[in-house]
Amino acid sequence: MIELVERQDKLRLPGVVEITGVSARSQSRNRPVDTDKYRWFDDAATLAEDPDVDVFVELIGGSDGPAKFAVESALKAGKHVITANKALMAKHGMALAALAEEKGVDLLFEAAVAGGIPVVRVLRDSLAGVEIKRVAGILNGTCNYLTTSMLETGRSYDEVLAEAQKLGYAEADPTLDVSGMDAAHKAAILSAIAFSADLDFSKVKVSGVDGIDLLDLKLADRLGLRIKLIAEGLLTEDGVVCRVEPMALSANHPLARVNGSLNTVRIEGDPVGAITLTGPGAGAGPTASAVMGDVAKLFRPAIRPAFGRAEHHVARPFVAAMGDETSAFFLRVRLADQPGALAALTEALAAEGVSVNQLVQDSADDSGASPVAIVTHRCPRSHMQAALTRLGKLTMLIDAPRLIRIETAS
Repeated sequence: MIELVERQDKLRLPGVVEITGVSARSQSRNRPVDTDKYRWFDDAATLAEDPDVDVFVELIGGSDGPAKFAVESALKAGKHVITANKALMAKHGMALAALAEEKGVDLLFEAAVAGGIPVVRVLRDSLAGVEIKRVAGILNGTCNYLTTSMLETGRSYDEVLAEAQKLGYAEADPTLDVSGMDAAHKAAILSAIAFSADLDFSKVKVSGVDGIDLLDLKLADRLGLRIKLIAEGLLTEDGVVCRVEPMALSANHPLARVNGSLNTVRIEGDPVGAITLTGPGAGAGPTASAVMGDVAKLFRPAIRPAFGRAEHHVARPFVAAMGDETSAFFLRVRLADQPGALAALTEALAAEGVSVNQLVQDSADDSGASPVAIVTHRCPRSHMQAALTRLGKLTMLIDAPRLIRIETAS
């Protein structure tokens, strides 16, 4: 961001930005920009309260600790706040938004979701006249890079993850990304905006790609499916369902065609239908660009609630993910190479009302296990869960089955 401010004569900002001070955990750390020319603050909260500061930009990270205290200090001091902190907004966004409204200042967080894609502004402002039904997308570039590269190169999860770390797509500790938590923070924020909902992160269902292996991706591909980590916010009669999970998409689905480290968001609603936004979702450049976009907004005096919800809007609750949705499912199992194993598998499914639409079976590997992948016809999830329980009792099942919900193109 400092680099962009220092060459703002080449940007289209509607006014001049001046850096009045900087703060970080370490002043001596090597950085790509020179911070010695600016006032240094050992404590970020002291910087936030400084009388020369009009706008406090928080890029510390973390849902609590110094980031939360500094943002609260800035808001209480009547300063506008711009943050790229998705964890902070997902956990404390409602309280911080209320504080900003009370103080009559802006709380902006475009950089917290999908980096270089201006999806927060699009949802809150450009689509204010649209009744949103669903927001879904690929919100973690690390996970998308992993599933894309594994399928393209035939390498294992561990090999591709190590490469992603070397390339800077994955952190040294990738847990936040591969567990789905990073995408869940972003999905919760988008859902709160899209549906005028009271953000409650405890209701968000989260699972990641750390359990997906190359076999799953290859068998799904043979069935015309692509496995992606999908973040979703969905409006239901009971409230807003928000979840992140691996999903099997038909190969012609708009989200299935987004590869590498890109992010994409698909917004569905009336009367526009579906809108898809795609771009770089992480990294210094996209984040700085989004922050500067929020800075530009502050030159215009109109202040909107942080999540775009006005008093006349219906405040919808976050609710837990649906327990018995109806869908087609991708099922992958490894069977012992023995007579009757495949028949026992299909009989167990049929006994619980699950019918097979497509099936592929590979020859047994060196361990004597034969991989089988099935696409079911649409059925309630409860039927699938009952079938999994029945499968768990089969002696020819080598390990736990993999079950992934399928979404077709629309």
